[in-house]
Amino acid sequence: MGESAPGAGMVTGELEQVTDAVCYHGEGPVWSSTWDGLRWVDMLAGDVLTLRRDGSVDRVHVGDVAAFLRPRTDGGWVVATERGLARADEPHGIPAPWFDLWDDPSVRMNEGGVDGEGRLWAGSMGYDRVPGSARLYRVDGAGCVTVVLPDVTISNGIDLSPDGRLAYYDDTPTGRTDVFDVVDGELTGRRPFVTHDVGHPDGLTVDSAGNVWVALNGAGRVRCFAPSGEVLAEVTLPVRLVTACTFGGDDLRDLYVTTSRENLEDPEPQAGALFRVRVAVPGRPVRAFAG
Repeated sequence: MGESAPGAGMVTGELEQVTDAVCYHGEGPVWSSTWDGLRWVDMLAGDVLTLRRDGSVDRVHVGDVAAFLRPRTDGGWVVATERGLARADEPHGIPAPWFDLWDDPSVRMNEGGVDGEGRLWAGSMGYDRVPGSARLYRVDGAGCVTVVLPDVTISNGIDLSPDGRLAYYDDTPTGRTDVFDVVDGELTGRRPFVTHDVGHPDGLTVDSAGNVWVALNGAGRVRCFAPSGEVLAEVTLPVRLVTACTFGGDDLRDLYVTTSRENLEDPEPQAGALFRVRVAVPGRPVRAFAG
């Protein structure tokens, strides 16, 4: 079921289906020891899901939208809601609204991340996907907001290289994964990293060797790219809408992949399930938000 090409050594196990098709639009998986494992979102249901050690799934409703989440440095966690952020003070606490970043109801939160200084990256997208209607914001620990990228359509996966000097980013309709230099905490020198020949670049994550794993929505694949842009491996899933990926497990060598059945008239039976495959190179511990 799991396949790899051409770097056969990068993927070391068979693809496993970890859950039933529990999500309409699964997204944003994050592994954190602070909450003892994996969490992800059923984005348009506004729910955060937690995978328990026994394989069961807990679900917490946080709003009309649950876009992405990260642990906080103080042990709590933060989640992006439709137009803002909510925070919990405990790893298993219920988040309370913090503040909204905008009031335009035609735009919602999408994917996000945390930079090397503990600041939150919060990306948006228009419900109608109007070109240029979205932004990539940065939120510091005090809640101060900066627009990092002002002309975005669907702000998606973003992550840093292991040395923190590069940032990889997907604005999905471009069909590319772009790369920035990170200079004094700022994103500069944007340029194409990879132009994808299948699917639509969605979530991404970077492993401990600096390889970039990109979920290719619509193509049912996750591809691993070397820092040079060379394809090192490909994982094929039985679901077209592959949305995001992250590393987890005690050794961070389990690649978890979320999937969706959003707007599909004929979704695959597994669409909306969580998948997992073993890989050779571990990921890195998630960066926590300083707020």
